[in-house]
Amino acid sequence: MLLNCQNPFFKHLTPPSELITIYRDLWFLCKMASTAPLFHYSPRFIDHRITNSNNNNNLSSSSTSCSSSTSSFDNLRGNNWNINTFSGTKHQNLKAQAMSTTQGTSPRGNINVKDEPDHLLVLVHGIMGSPSDWTYFEADLKRRLGKRFLIYASSCNTYTKTFTGIDGAGKRLAEEVMEIVRNTESLKKISFLAHSLGGLFSRYAIAVLYMPNTSSDDSSVIAGSTNTSLKTSCYSNTGLIAGLEPSNFITLATPHLGVRGKKQLPFLLGLPFLEKIAAPLAPIFTGRTGSQLFLTDGQPDRPPLLLRMASDCKDGKFVSALGAFRCRLLYANVSYDHMVGWRTSSIRRETELIKPPLQSLDGYKHVVSVEYCPPVSSEGPHFPEEAAKAKQAAQNEPNNQNTVEYHETMEEEMIRGLQRLGWKKVDVSFHSAFWPFFAHNNINVKNEWLYNAGVGVVAHVADNIKQQENQQGSTYVAASL
Repeated sequence: MLLNCQNPFFKHLTPPSELITIYRDLWFLCKMASTAPLFHYSPRFIDHRITNSNNNNNLSSSSTSCSSSTSSFDNLRGNNWNINTFSGTKHQNLKAQAMSTTQGTSPRGNINVKDEPDHLLVLVHGIMGSPSDWTYFEADLKRRLGKRFLIYASSCNTYTKTFTGIDGAGKRLAEEVMEIVRNTESLKKISFLAHSLGGLFSRYAIAVLYMPNTSSDDSSVIAGSTNTSLKTSCYSNTGLIAGLEPSNFITLATPHLGVRGKKQLPFLLGLPFLEKIAAPLAPIFTGRTGSQLFLTDGQPDRPPLLLRMASDCKDGKFVSALGAFRCRLLYANVSYDHMVGWRTSSIRRETELIKPPLQSLDGYKHVVSVEYCPPVSSEGPHFPEEAAKAKQAAQNEPNNQNTVEYHETMEEEMIRGLQRLGWKKVDVSFHSAFWPFFAHNNINVKNEWLYNAGVGVVAHVADNIKQQENQQGSTYVAASL
C-alpha cells in the first residue's frame, strides 16, 4: 500500500536522502572522536603560560600591580615549597580533599561549556559579624560580575565564634570552603574578600588550603626563641588553594599588624590608662582572639600567632599561600576608623604614612589613592630572645612603655615578612561623608541605609576583580595561539 505523503501525519518525515547525510555526518564525528585527543585543563599549565605571556609584555604598573612579583623576581617563579604538615588529622584531610580536586577524572579538569560558575568568591565578615553584613556588597557584586562568579558569604564564624581565636576561625573557614568546592564541580578559580578581622581568618584559612605545585626544602621556620630568619626575597605565584587557581585576595580595614595604642586602635585615644588595661582585658571580652590581636598569646618564648602568619612556619605556609594569589589588595581607612588604624590595615610603617589627597578618584567616591608596592628583598621575620623578654613584660606588666616597645618590634618583623609580596594598597577617606565616624562599617557598606557612603569602594573592588579576570583571560588566549 502506498503512503499518502500529503497526509499531515507523514509530511514531517525526513526524506531518505537527508537521513543518509545525517548518518554519514554522525559516522564522521564518531570517527574523529575516536582518534582526536581531548583537551584537558591544567591549572599548573595555565599558570605557566600566563607567566610567560606577562613576561613578554610591557604592562603598565596599574595593570601589573596585582602580580605577586615584578620582572626582577621572575627567576624565583620556579621556587617550590614543602607541603606543610598541620597538627590534627582534620587539617590533613582538608589538604587531601584539596589535592583530590585536581587529580583523577574530576569534571573540574574539563572546559566549562555550560553556563555554570567557575570562580568562587568567598566573603568573610569581621568580629561579631554575620553573612548579613554583606547584603549590599553581595548583591552589587552579583550584578557587576555576572553568573560566572559563585559569590558565597561565609557563615561558619558568626557572632561570638569570632572570639575563639584566629586559628580556630581560620580552620572552620577552610572546612567551609572545601565543602563548597566539593559540591560545585564547575569551579576553577577562587578569590577572597574579607572585612576587618575576617581578613586574618582568611589568611589562616588559605594556609590550611594551600597546595604547592611541587615540594622542596624550605628552612623558613620561626623557632620559639631562636634567631632563625628567612633568606628568600619574595614568593612566586605558584600553588593552588582548595584545588583551585588563586586569583584575588582582598581585605577591607583588616588589622594585619594587630592592634595597639592610638596609632593602631584609635578608640583608645592614646590615653595611657586605657592602653595599660586594654591588653589584659582583651581576652576577657574577646577570648583568644583578643590576646592574638594584642600579640600576647601563648608562652613568652613562643612567637605570637600574627608574627608566625608573616612567614612560612610549622603552623602553615602563610606567605606562600598569599603569594599564590595573582592579586593582593589592601583597602584601608586613612581616618575616622575607630576600630582598625591606617597603619595596620595598609601594612605600612609610620614613616610611610603621608597625607592622602582629599579628592576622590573618578567614579569611585571616597577612594582617594591607589599605590602598588612591589616585593622587597629582605630577611623574613624572626623572634629573638630580646623579643621573648619583651613579650613576657607585656604580658606580666602591661604598662604603656612595655607594650609599645614590644609591639613596635613585632610590627617591624611582620612588615618585613609581608613586604616580600607585592601589594596593591587602596586608601579610602570618608572625611566628606555624612557619617565619617562610621568609616569602619562604611568601607563594606555593612548596612545599606546607614553606611552607604562606601558604595564607591564596592564599585572599585568589583572593577579590580573584573580587570584581573580580563587580564587572565586575555593572557590565556594569547598563550594558546
